[in-house]
Amino acid sequence: MIYAELFFSFLKVGLFSVGGGYAAMPLIQSQVVEQHPWLTLQEFTDLITIAQMTPGPIAINSATFVGVRIAGIPGAIVATLGCIAPALILVSLLAYIYNKYQNLSILQNVLACLRPVVVALILGAGLSILAMVLFNGSAPGLETLSWIDTALFAAAFVILRRFKWDPILTMCLCGALGLAAHTLL
Repeated sequence: MIYAELFFSFLKVGLFSVGGGYAAMPLIQSQVVEQHPWLTLQEFTDLITIAQMTPGPIAINSATFVGVRIAGIPGAIVATLGCIAPALILVSLLAYIYNKYQNLSILQNVLACLRPVVVALILGAGLSILAMVLFNGSAPGLETLSWIDTALFAAAFVILRRFKWDPILTMCLCGALGLAAHTLL
């Protein structure tokens, strides 16, 4: 029964995560934290962090991680297959349709209308994770604000946007600084 739950939960994620991995984060959170309490919100935040650091798409990495956590290697295989099955079918179908009808204005209009929705999904997921990190999962307020994490976020944002540092280097540097700051303070 758990295999069916894993498969269909990640089938939903794979089917409705239009826009890629970042757009899938709210769907993954809904499935693994809210509908099936497989992970806590803190564990979900850790999962997203790990999924971003490892090679491969976030949704597939998340499916594999949750599958292993819930039902071992067979669970990982089932959850991953559930996540990628819609993409395999839909991408093949859409590639055929796009190649055949790419010059139609209605197709271009549909694609243009989807862009803002994808941006909103990514922004919503990012704000949820940011609030979780900055306020340690508590209600937002100055008394619950993690000043160390806020400083690290601001520094990373400036370094990445203004100075165009390598994201991996920035992530490693912030991880080391965060570990040191949280250990010492």
